[in-house]
Amino acid sequence: MLSFQGHQVHVVDQGNGPPVLFLHGNPDTSDIWRDLIAKLSVHHRCLAPDLPGYGHSVAASDFDCSLEHLAKFVDDLVIQLGLHEKISLVVHDIGGQFGLAWAVKHPEKVRRIVIFNTAFSPEYRWTALHRIWRTPILGELAQRLTSRRAFTREMKKGASRLTSEQIDRIFDRITPAMKQMALRIFRTTELAHFHGWDTQLRELASRIPVQVLWSDDDPYIAPEFAERFGAQAVSRYRGFGHWLPLEAPELVGSELQAFLARTD
Repeated sequence: MLSFQGHQVHVVDQGNGPPVLFLHGNPDTSDIWRDLIAKLSVHHRCLAPDLPGYGHSVAASDFDCSLEHLAKFVDDLVIQLGLHEKISLVVHDIGGQFGLAWAVKHPEKVRRIVIFNTAFSPEYRWTALHRIWRTPILGELAQRLTSRRAFTREMKKGASRLTSEQIDRIFDRITPAMKQMALRIFRTTELAHFHGWDTQLRELASRIPVQVLWSDDDPYIAPEFAERFGAQAVSRYRGFGHWLPLEAPELVGSELQAFLARTD
């Protein structure tokens, strides 16, 4: 457990070689990366934190969820991990807000980027569920009343191939602190705030390797957003939901492994 800036951060640290930093989304923990880490840790040092307030990590009481401060959290984490060489970054969902903001602010520290389904654009539009979470009282009520059955139904939306066992594993890791942090992040995030950050990310993508691994049947983020990062390569997967790292670890794992092995 790392302690810094009022945070206590649990980090999975496995393997040896060039560092790869994995940043999960909501309502996940570092556990979402376990299958990919098992595959990649043979040749890479794989680092996967539980983000502040998620899993075993504890957020500072005054944690600021603005893009500027999400980037600072990741940079503080990198410093605490003692990473001095360039890092390959892998992000999914709200992990993209943390990681891509950090990459924009610290491009000299980034070797390459892999992006799973995430929104980092002012043109994104909130889903009905997000609008509920963003509404005071209603969001808290929705979080409190979400049963295992309702959670399973939500996670199986679209073309999701998540198994009941995988969904139970996610549900069983959700804590009151995670619910509070999710509401804080979604209420702090204003889509207009991505203006400028998205163009800086595309400029960075013109200088370093960026790969997008995208589920086109994601019920939360439309297929066209896969093209908004300026990536040199976009691999699209049909017949999967929002959680590609869990739904298709062998497929995306092989592609991720090949991408990380390429020379710059």
